[in-house]
Amino acid sequence: MTLPDERYRAVQQAERLLRELCDPKRTPRIPAAIRDRARGALRHYPSTWDMLRTAEACPDIFQERMEDLHRFVAAGQQQRLTQWDPEVNQPHPTKD
Repeated sequence: MTLPDERYRAVQQAERLLRELCDPKRTPRIPAAIRDRARGALRHYPSTWDMLRTAEACPDIFQERMEDLHRFVAAGQQQRLTQWDPEVNQPHPTKD
């Protein structure tokens, strides 16, 4: 189960990783082909502005931050949705 703020942070962390892969001082033993692929991925990677706009437009998918109460409620809703059985339109039976 991934919450919107976790997804947002994952995109940011992936960008940091790609940037590190491009920097031979930070990652000296990375082959040139990997650096080139990382550089290519960054060419069209979403900017901070893109991520903020996406979070505004789709807060159920991306959020920069969630308050603790909202995070708790969202986690509960996601858990209920993942336990729902659409074939019979009722919750999955729980196993004790």
